[in-house]
Amino acid sequence: MGEWAVLGLLAERPSHGYTLARVLAPDGEVGRVWSLRRPLVYRTIDVLRRRGLVAPVGTEDSDAGPQRVMVEATATGVRRLDAWLAQPIEHVRDTRAQLMLKLLFLDRRGDDPRRLLEAQRLTFEEIAIELRGDLEGEEGFTRTLLAWRLESTSGALRFVEGLLAADPPPERGARKPAAESPR
Repeated sequence: MGEWAVLGLLAERPSHGYTLARVLAPDGEVGRVWSLRRPLVYRTIDVLRRRGLVAPVGTEDSDAGPQRVMVEATATGVRRLDAWLAQPIEHVRDTRAQLMLKLLFLDRRGDDPRRLLEAQRLTFEEIAIELRGDLEGEEGFTRTLLAWRLESTSGALRFVEGLLAADPPPERGARKPAAESPR
């Protein structure tokens, strides 16, 4: 998840590890959903660079130390991010982290989340149908576990349906400015 968070930020604009770490801190805008400590941010940038998803684009002077290396998402990185943002999550347990992170980045871009949410609703509906079938005839703890999973799935499905019912699509082409400057 940290790789998607860092890649998502670098797809918005070039930045450096220090700024990314601030945005990904537990009280940062993205950190509210997925946080990373500063050493992990730098490690993640290195992993993304080795995979060809981000690349250095220059340096910036620092008031507190050596120059900072500016990094941005490559065209391949942006394509991978776009594909990830469009793909519904497969497991309900990933709703809090993955789905919320996808919705956050779609919102930051000013993109309409409805296509993702419609696909997510279908995925959750399929999971709920399967769980209802599995629940029949089960007993003991297996039934308890399946009942919990069905209730969790039903809650996630209600959440997605609520977003679909409440959120009007954004104006076409209305991109939101990023909250943090690269400094």
